[in-house]
Amino acid sequence: MPEFINLTPENLEFEHLSCIIRTRASHPGVEAKRTWLAQRLREGHVFRKLDQKATAMIEYAPLETAWVPAVGENFYYIYCLWTEGEGRGKGYGKALMEYCLEDARRNGRSGVCMLGANRQKAWLSDQKFAQKYGFSVVDSTDHGYDLLALSFDGTAPAFTDRAKKGEIEEKELTIYYDLQCPHILQRLEWIGAFCGERGLPLTLRQVESLEMAKDLPCVFNNWAVFYKGKFQTVNLLLPQQVEGLLQK
Repeated sequence: MPEFINLTPENLEFEHLSCIIRTRASHPGVEAKRTWLAQRLREGHVFRKLDQKATAMIEYAPLETAWVPAVGENFYYIYCLWTEGEGRGKGYGKALMEYCLEDARRNGRSGVCMLGANRQKAWLSDQKFAQKYGFSVVDSTDHGYDLLALSFDGTAPAFTDRAKKGEIEEKELTIYYDLQCPHILQRLEWIGAFCGERGLPLTLRQVESLEMAKDLPCVFNNWAVFYKGKFQTVNLLLPQQVEGLLQK
């Protein structure tokens, strides 16, 4: 049976973060995430990973303190369940999901929820995998995103009304982000350079608090893109994808 480890305030400084693994060289995104996690771990946030240098991890938190515009009493929210490369096909995802569900039951939670979509998005956990455990759609937006939940007691979480609107006044390319994902700073750098070279307006809005996250005008899992005032995607975009979006 593979061994897993949970990040704690005591080991956070020394453990790799699974989705970006560095042995010696520091990585700005990884260090930003460590700082973000240092605060979240005090709030019941869980980051569990394979105790090897491999990508196999789950990250979840009580919905009340999860930085997402969804509400509900006594649920856990899964931000990310991810296996990649050598971590795939070995049952790690199953072990991580079952740990989360057992943790929820052991702590008397009403269930577990996660962000999904009517078409699987590249930067969202595999919803078909979650559906095998009984997750189903409990709320939806008009722009293609779903809230999936496995309820133990018949109750259900929901998106906030504001998140369902998916609209802002600004028409230029606008990105809401936090520092939870280690890939975010690099994507911001690339997109900023792309827009700067072409003289394209770009607005970046960092989500810096739970209150701001709960009041966002769109669904959010750590990143959200708007263009022409309309919500576009939670995918972390590459410059060429930004170019395609701006040509719509």
